[in-house]
Amino acid sequence: MSDPAPLTDRPAPIEFREGFVRRELTRAAIWLGLIAAMAVAVLLVQPLLVIFAGLVFATLLDGGVRLLGRVLPIGRGWRLLIVVLAVTAFLLGTFYLTGVEMTQQVTELRSTLETQAGKVTGWLSSQGLMPGTSDINGLLKQSVGSIGKLTSWVGTAVGAVTTMFMILIIGLFLAMDPEGYARGLQWFVPRAARAEFAITQARVMFTLRRLLAGRLLGMAVEGVLTGIALMIGGVPMALLLGIIAGILAFIPNIGAIVTGTLMIAVGFSAGQDAGFWAIGTYLIVQTFDGYVVVPMVAKRTVDLPPALTLSTQIMASALFGILGLALADPMTAMAKTALQRRSEREAARDGDSARAEADIG
Repeated sequence: MSDPAPLTDRPAPIEFREGFVRRELTRAAIWLGLIAAMAVAVLLVQPLLVIFAGLVFATLLDGGVRLLGRVLPIGRGWRLLIVVLAVTAFLLGTFYLTGVEMTQQVTELRSTLETQAGKVTGWLSSQGLMPGTSDINGLLKQSVGSIGKLTSWVGTAVGAVTTMFMILIIGLFLAMDPEGYARGLQWFVPRAARAEFAITQARVMFTLRRLLAGRLLGMAVEGVLTGIALMIGGVPMALLLGIIAGILAFIPNIGAIVTGTLMIAVGFSAGQDAGFWAIGTYLIVQTFDGYVVVPMVAKRTVDLPPALTLSTQIMASALFGILGLALADPMTAMAKTALQRRSEREAARDGDSARAEADIG
């Protein structure tokens, strides 16, 4: 019987002990992880937006609970119940008092906008600035047919209602125990970085609460002023336009443009006097909002540069649709706060290094 071959002490090519193999596998794992993360983000972008919208709604509820806690020292669960019931009663009461009038005005607004759009299109076509009506209808059918395939999940009333329901449920559950969910999120961070992550997390949520509180104030001011001014000027559908102006005030820049377009179109449908009154109302309300309300709110919340805000809204709307447009500002504010905290930490670290070098010298 022959003797066995002598054993070698050299590592195998696939052994992790080999430095080269370990480095290459580490690099491959990093790249594969990044590719997988990008693929998952693309596939789950819409559900992630719904979850983030639920977080925004939970922040609104949490702000109300904290504010109520200053005057009513009871348990958090009871305060949350009071806030939810108050919001529900307000919405149901508003709909009950204005439901019939709102329904009529919505139908009237649609027909008015179609008539005004037809007049503008006809005038532009007569001037040779736009193609004919038949060509426009063909282009609209083609664009709607191609876009509808991509956005069919939110293009139906059932999809919109389902999405809204999920946002409300997620927000309600998050508002019940925000500290528990915050601790759960911290468990995904390495232990050495959990303390810093907790500080950043607290600052981000504080900024988001302030931002949303300021937006709610701006929405109320703009909606009420617009509705009252249009009623005084005799502009049709003043109540509906005021509510639309208040809702769209949540989206700066783009919301104001849409509101102004609707107001002016409806105003001129009732005559030149009402049209010019609508223009004056829009300019006065936007001027008051831009030079009084916004600076006052920005001092107490987060001051976002207009160019940055508009750029983020354009990119978010192009990538994620209407939901991304509505959530662009909260995303920007949270990212800005996190980057500011990182800058502060790096500045403190550089200061400690400079003092240490000075002590050594």
